[in-house]
Amino acid sequence: MRISVIVTTYNRPDALALVLDGLLEQTDPDYEIIVADDGSGAPTKEVVQTRQARSRVLLLHVWQPDEGFRAAAVRNLGVLAASGDYIVFLDGDCIPRPDFVANHRRLAEAGYLVSGSRVLLDKDLSAELAAHAQAAPAPQRWPLWRWLWLRLSGRSNKFFPLIGLPDHPWRRHKSVRWRRIKSCNLAVWKSDLIKVNGFDEVFVGWGHEDADLVLRLANAGLGRKSGAFATEVLHLWHKENGRAAEEANRRRVELRQTDGTMRAESGLAENGVA
Repeated sequence: MRISVIVTTYNRPDALALVLDGLLEQTDPDYEIIVADDGSGAPTKEVVQTRQARSRVLLLHVWQPDEGFRAAAVRNLGVLAASGDYIVFLDGDCIPRPDFVANHRRLAEAGYLVSGSRVLLDKDLSAELAAHAQAAPAPQRWPLWRWLWLRLSGRSNKFFPLIGLPDHPWRRHKSVRWRRIKSCNLAVWKSDLIKVNGFDEVFVGWGHEDADLVLRLANAGLGRKSGAFATEVLHLWHKENGRAAEEANRRRVELRQTDGTMRAESGLAENGVA
């Protein structure tokens, strides 16, 4: 099973550098990285090119023009470029630990999506990491005692999920709570994405394009597996995006929950995928 990690980014090269550095030191050897770029400028391209020069796995950069927040469209662009059977979506401000890909592979199961988890870092810690991106050891390799100290000092919001737990039946849920699942750390079989026509590109502006995908996957019969205590990523602080489109997007998702919509109006098929 080949895994494609699709990293969504927009004009935050300092964070992307940390994320790609984490992806380049994975313990699992059979994966590829696709940076799905929602219209960033030259500094982001330079970060990717620098990592491409030293990557032992395929690292691609796909880009679309900056026409506002179009996360759904750029994630579909990443899926189109992916050669893997299994897709892991990761945001460009979420640093993976070295066993991130290996743990997603371990939890992958037919008939399920895997909703990952994240540890939120505060503003000051995030700024320190971005300013010292070449410091050793990198945050994804910090020992557990350091993360316990950061939690106790209020600089992160979690500690215990970093300990890690194996796969187990308690992870499986037949019902999917779409309101709480985010695509910053989400794994889906490519065949299931094609079944529901991927992300729906009618979602423009911040809000709920990921919830819509998860809801439609549930409408297609998929269950959910929890990736907590296995796939945690380190989420760097950032300012909130504009919320102008949030209400309209939420209403669209709620309507689809009522009518059982499975396929996206404008998705992978409209970009040439059968």
